[in-house]
Order: sequence, then structure tokens, then C-alpha cells
Amino acid sequence: MKDFAFLNGNEAIAYGVKLSRPHVIAAYPITPQTKAVEKLSAFVQDGELDCKYMHVESEHSAMACSIGSSSVGARTFTATSSQGLLYMSECLPYASGARLPIVMMNANRSIATPWNIYGDQMDSMHVLNSGWIQLYVEDAQEALDMVIQSFKLAENHEILTPVMINVDGFVLTHTYEKVEIPPQDQVDAFLPEIKAAPHLMSDENKMSMCISAGNQHYMEFKIKQHRDMFKVFDELEKIDADFLKSFGRNYGGAVEGYRNEDAEVLLVTTGSVTGTVRAVVDSMRDEGKKVGVIKLRILRPFPVDEICRNISQARAVGILDKNISFGYEGTVFTNVNSALQQKGLTISTTNFIGGLGGKDITKVNIRNMFENLLSGEGETVQYSNMGCAL
Repeated sequence: MKDFAFLNGNEAIAYGVKLSRPHVIAAYPITPQTKAVEKLSAFVQDGELDCKYMHVESEHSAMACSIGSSSVGARTFTATSSQGLLYMSECLPYASGARLPIVMMNANRSIATPWNIYGDQMDSMHVLNSGWIQLYVEDAQEALDMVIQSFKLAENHEILTPVMINVDGFVLTHTYEKVEIPPQDQVDAFLPEIKAAPHLMSDENKMSMCISAGNQHYMEFKIKQHRDMFKVFDELEKIDADFLKSFGRNYGGAVEGYRNEDAEVLLVTTGSVTGTVRAVVDSMRDEGKKVGVIKLRILRPFPVDEICRNISQARAVGILDKNISFGYEGTVFTNVNSALQQKGLTISTTNFIGGLGGKDITKVNIRNMFENLLSGEGETVQYSNMGCAL
């Protein structure tokens, strides 16, 4: 019999972590992530999770602690958000460069100044080049499931790369949904105990971590790290297919299309706004308008082949960014345009900037984006919530 619960996104993350049986959780609270680590603390305190819970003094310390525990082969989880992620950023390349399979939840939240606690994706975009796999989830069920999948992905010895699961602040972290909680025995069968990689430390295998490398060797380390990132796509597809067999759900791997096969225009999205876009797509389809949506589930590594294959038939594509690279454009827009250039595809693209500081992206906003694309008035960067072009 299936077990369902009414959970918010933070709690769903916590259940996913509990089911994954980590050895160490390093935690420092920050809004809107706090409820996730509080729930995990309760699991440990109540004896439901056999794990070392370390309440550290800062986000920087949380990642330093995670690096230490992962370097001896412990399955490790941490969580952060916004300014906390930026405070942690010094340590992120240490974790990825040392090839440590840490899994972290980031509750996407705006960054100062002005001070704002609500959700956009400026924080994760700031650390896009830190060497971490970056996943973006749409709802609480996907959040729970991707924790389990992320440990399996990160711990693959061909990949050994930390994973950041990005969860939209408040819209997802604090919204309650019906979530299926998988049975522990099924998760154990899907996600076996971690097998320590040969480069990790132990009493029997003494070594130094985070070594120095001169200019004759440093580039080789970085190129191998870069090339191993591309192995993520095949493994993510395989894990997704295996998850479907085990639990009856899957998410399409790196990219998930909705009513995109015959669409004239498409909107590319990340995270929770995708559900609202689907509702608008259905409404406009009923009116005979050929629109669709492409949900981008991973930004690093960037799925060039998958995104181009899913949008190649469209005449115009809008990219909805919940971030802005000041003085230029949205970061997802930059990446999509680069992918199109690499594949030699000539498609009109429009960048819509919306949702900064948690500002609502409404159905009316989304319909206006589609109408803009259908009318052929694109090829500009637009503030989708304010109706004016840059």
C-alpha cells in the first residue's frame, strides 16, 4: 500500500534525505531552508534516522564539515539558501575539485541589497561555475525523489561530483502538497550503501586532500573534472528510467517537454513556475494556439543536445529567467542561445525576466509572453512583470 503525506517542499527534502540514510548532516538554518534541517534534526533526535547531525556555526562551516565527512567516505547532506550559499561559495570548488559526492539542497532566494527573503534564482546562478551539478525541481514530489536520485548520481565512481538541488523559496519550500513517501526497503534496493572511492581517506588509506598543483598539472585536473561532468547525462537518464521501474514515476532526465512536439512557440522554464505555464499552455491549446513548454531540469552540465532536440521544430522560443546578469541578460537565456549556436539552429529567441524578489509570475504574465512570441515581436529582453523591454 502506498504511503502518502501532506508535506511542504522542505519536509519533502527531509524525507528524501531520511530515506537515503546519510551518515552525516551538517546544518545551519537560514530562511526559507530552516524547516528542512529542523525536520532532519527531529528525525535524528527521535531515533528515526541513525546519523551524525552537526549543528555548525555558519554556512561556511557547514560546507567545510561536509567536505571533511565526505572525504572519508561518509554519505553527506547539507542545505542552505541565498546569502548562506554565497558565504559557502569559497568551499564549493574544494568539494567539486576533490570529487566529493555531497548532496545539498539550496532554497532559491533573492540576494541583497535590498534585503529580501523571497524566491528567485540569483543565488544559484552566482555559483554556476563552481563545479557542482545543478538540478532544479518543480514540486515537492520531485524534490523528495531527486534527493534519492542525486545521491546515486553523485556517488557513481565515473562521476563523483557534488549535487545542488535547487528548490524555489516559499513557492515550493513552504507550500503543502500530497507527496508519496517511498517504502524504505524499496529505497534501500534502489540506493545501496555508499562505496568509498579509491581517492578518499581512511585509517588504512592515508593521504592528503585538496593538494596543490602547479601550472604543469592543474589544467589536467580541471579538464578531467570538466569531461567527467558530461557523463552525467547518460547516468541521469539511466537513474530516471530505473526510478520509474522501482517507484512508478520519472521526470524525463535532463529536459522534459510538454505539448512541444507540434508547438509553433515554446517557453523554456526552470523550477516551480513550470506548473503554471502548463496550465496556460492547456488553456491556449483549447483556443487553437500551438504553444508548449520545455522544463529545463539541469543547468550544469548544460544539456545542449536535449534542449536543441526539444525546441528545434519551433519558430520562436522564450526563455523565462528568474535571474538577471546585470548589464547583459538572463543566465538561462545565455546558455540556450549558446546551445542553438553550437547546433546551427536559427530560431527567434526572447528573454523574459520575471519573479525577482518573489514577485508573482501570473497566468496573465505567461499568456502575454506566449502572445508576444506568436506575434513575432520577440528578439528583445523583457521584464515580464512590468511590460517594458530593455
